[in-house]
Amino acid sequence: MKLKTTLHSLLLVCGALLLLNFYPAPLEKSEVTPAAPELSGKITFSGAYALYPMVVRWGEEFRKLHPKVQFDIQGGGAGKGMTDVLSGTVHLGMVSRDISPEEQAKGAYGVAVCKDAVIITINASNPFLPIIQQKGVTKSKLYELFITGNVTTWGQLLGEKNAKPIKLFTRSDACGASESLAKYLGNYKQEDLNGTGVFADPGVAQAVAKDPLALGYNNINFVYDVKTRKPNPGLVPCPIDVNGNGTLDANEKNYATLDAIDDAIRTGAYPSPPARQLFLVSKGKPNNPLVVAFLQWVLTEGQKYVDESGYVNLPEEQLKKQAAALSPKP
Repeated sequence: MKLKTTLHSLLLVCGALLLLNFYPAPLEKSEVTPAAPELSGKITFSGAYALYPMVVRWGEEFRKLHPKVQFDIQGGGAGKGMTDVLSGTVHLGMVSRDISPEEQAKGAYGVAVCKDAVIITINASNPFLPIIQQKGVTKSKLYELFITGNVTTWGQLLGEKNAKPIKLFTRSDACGASESLAKYLGNYKQEDLNGTGVFADPGVAQAVAKDPLALGYNNINFVYDVKTRKPNPGLVPCPIDVNGNGTLDANEKNYATLDAIDDAIRTGAYPSPPARQLFLVSKGKPNNPLVVAFLQWVLTEGQKYVDESGYVNLPEEQLKKQAAALSPKP
C-alpha cells in the first residue's frame, strides 16, 4: 500500500512538471517588446548638386537597414529643389543655401544636415599657377571679376603685367553655389555674377578643366575626388588670400586635400560664406513616418558617413535639437 502511494505521488509531481513545460508562466507586460514595423515605401528628392552625393550615400546605407525603402534622387540645382518641394512634387528638396523668409512663409521647413563650401577653381595647366599658389586671390579682386567686371585679365587679377584674358564661367541653373559666392562678395544674388553660364556643377568643372585660362567655381565634391582626397584631374582649387595681405599665409594654405579644406571649414579658417550649411527641406514639418524616420537617422547614425563622403559635420547639439523637433508630440 505504501509503495502504491509513493508511486502515485511521483506521478503527480512528474505530471505537474510536464504541465509547467507546456504552459510556461506568462511574462510580465514590461518584458514584452513589440517588434517595430518594417519601413517600406519611396522617398523622392530633387535639388542641389552640392548635397546630391551625400544623399545618394545616405540612401545606400539606409537601404541596407531597410531593404523595402526606395529612393528617387534627382539633381537640378537648389532652386529646382525648393520649387519641387513647395509644389508637392517631391518629399524633400536638397538646398545648398539659406532658406529665405518668403520660402518659409510658403511652408519651407529646413533641416540642416551637414556643411560644405564653394571653391574657386582654375585649370591645372594655368600658366600663372605658381604665382596663384603663392599669392592667392583676394576677395576684392574676385569682386571686381565677378561683380563689377573691372578685372578681365590674369594680369589684373594677380597684379602682374599680362593681358591674357580670363575665361570666366558661372552657373546657368538656379543654385546655392552661385548664391553663396554672390553673398560672400557683398550680399549679391546669382544674377549679379559675371561669366559664361554653364548648367550644373559637372558642366562648370568640365568647362574649367578644358581651358588653361578658365576660372569658375564648384561645390567641394566636384573639385576633389572623395576616394583619393585630391583635386580631380584638370582642376586646381584657387586659394583665397583671406586677409588680403598679398600672400598666402600658413593658415590660408588649406587646399592640397579634401581633408585639409574640410578642416579649414570646420575651424572657420575658410570663410563662411562661401562655406555654408546644406538643408533637406520639406513642405511644412514632415509628418510622413518614413520621411521622419529617414531624417532622424540622418541626424544621428547617418552622421558617421559625412566626413568620409567629403562633407563637414554640424555641431552635435544642433543635430540633437533638430532630431528632437521632428519627433511627434505625445
